[in-house]
Amino acid sequence: PNASILIKGQKNKRYKMISTAVQRGSWIYVYDERNNQCASISGEQLMGFTSTTVSVKRGSWIYVYDEKGSQMSSHYCG
Repeated sequence: PNASILIKGQKNKRYKMISTAVQRGSWIYVYDERNNQCASISGEQLMGFTSTTVSVKRGSWIYVYDEKGSQMSSHYCG
């Protein structure tokens, strides 16, 4: 299904959903529901992904990115 994420004040604005994320070497490639690459992120390890986020480990930190590859948050994992 083509679900949408709606942000308050931005009615009918559709965002791409993440369908998969694949690690190749030190890069993680993010693909949307049409299998188009929508982001590439450098990192040591792909930790996981959801339909809206990708989590990547770099050193002692885990970074969370959106479908465009913009950083949303970071978490120290010692």
